[in-house]
Amino acid sequence: MLRVIRHWFDPEQERTVGHRPDYRYSLANERTFLAWVRTGLALLGGGLAVAGFLPRLRVTHLREAIAVVLLVLGGAIGLHAVDHWARSERAMRLDQPLPPSRLPAVLALTLALGALALIIIIAVAGMR
Repeated sequence: MLRVIRHWFDPEQERTVGHRPDYRYSLANERTFLAWVRTGLALLGGGLAVAGFLPRLRVTHLREAIAVVLLVLGGAIGLHAVDHWARSERAMRLDQPLPPSRLPAVLALTLALGALALIIIIAVAGMR
């Protein structure tokens, strides 16, 4: 685990592995990393907004649960972003296939299930 984290903070060590890839691929990898970071920041901001500004809901602790889910997703995406960036850079240097990522599917499924749950809660609350 510490070795993985060390790769995140020591890109100089990565530059000694394999051969230098076309800089366009490295820049594309970096843009993907930044896009994931923006997504994580948006989820963190959404979690803070829900916790701070959404009025109390009829369902006990629903507001807090939504905020916590958004904050956890935002943090997980940030960690995934840096890990995927480092693994992709290493794979390009070693002429290996890029590492697969399940996070886009997990994120999409989580958002869909969250939306469905909120629709159900709103429908039930509207019936009262």
